[in-house]
Amino acid sequence: MEPLPRDLPDSCATNVPPASGAPSTVRAHSDPDAPATVHALCAPCGPRTPVAAGAPRVPRAAALHATRTACGVRCLGPLLALGAFGALVALLPTPAAAQAPAGTDIWLADLAIRGGRLEVGAPVNITDRDGYDNQPAFTPDGRAVLYTSIREDGQADIYRYDIATRAHERVTRTPESEYSPTPLPDGSGFSVIRVEADSTQRLWRFAADGSGAALVLEAVRPVGYHAWGDEGAVALFVLGDPPTLRIADARSGRVDVVASDIGRSLHRIPGRREVSFLHRAAGGERWIKAVDLATREVRPLAPPLDGSEDYAWTPDGTLLMGQGSRLFRWDADAREWRLVADLAEAGVRGITRIAVSPRGDRLAIVGDRGG
Repeated sequence: MEPLPRDLPDSCATNVPPASGAPSTVRAHSDPDAPATVHALCAPCGPRTPVAAGAPRVPRAAALHATRTACGVRCLGPLLALGAFGALVALLPTPAAAQAPAGTDIWLADLAIRGGRLEVGAPVNITDRDGYDNQPAFTPDGRAVLYTSIREDGQADIYRYDIATRAHERVTRTPESEYSPTPLPDGSGFSVIRVEADSTQRLWRFAADGSGAALVLEAVRPVGYHAWGDEGAVALFVLGDPPTLRIADARSGRVDVVASDIGRSLHRIPGRREVSFLHRAAGGERWIKAVDLATREVRPLAPPLDGSEDYAWTPDGTLLMGQGSRLFRWDADAREWRLVADLAEAGVRGITRIAVSPRGDRLAIVGDRGG
């Protein structure tokens, strides 16, 4: 589910135009219920790519596009949009190329405040394998990291990394694909964006052990990303042209559209009943903004770093953002980004997603594989 700097949504359909000569049955991926289409999963990105009915199936890894998507993974092109079998075969990669691409890794580092300064310890690569490991989120007790991983079978599932034992455990094992694991506000489990059997993307929840899958919002689709504001309110990135920010009440099902043309990074702001998001305003100006969950009022917070869209909050309300191998914090008084650390020596490059532990003592960073 993830080219900069336009911070496009993780949508193969929006990143790549339809193939020349594709049949008229191929529709925009924001029309998930079009009866004349079937959908294929672009494994590293996670969205649905419309495919003409009757088009031959190919391995998921072969259905990836050659642009650099916002998740930081290189893909090989949504070949399934081709209606002609001959054109598809001509573009299929070799078996070696069809394997999961070298994509992203997750690094873990200590985080501390010393003498009023934010300090980052030496990052350790906790995944360190070819393929897609991404979307980290700390568990409420801070002892583990949930993350999305795509393994040899091309299936996206949720894994748990135990920080003390350094053990990885597969949490979900389903026919569907799950992305964006996010701890539930009540601590009972986690929520995900699930790509269902018919390629519908909706918000689901699981118990902490991966059991008890349950749909959270039946009518809202296709959902790309989400963040909980409290036990009832959840912010949703809903795919479309443009993508929209919607605030939903998980108990009543009420949904309000708050903003359009947004980025994928959604976060609860510590100590406030607000959720932050990246907004692209008219004329291309970008701002990280906050929406009040009670009033739906929106206020600007900070302009993002050039070419970046992912950020995170520390428990004390410090805004963090990465650019290349460097990590920055937003100085609200000086109204500028200040360098915290350059992690190049640890092999971290192409920083995208960032997560901070509940106590603010650890940092999880996603970067390009091969640094």
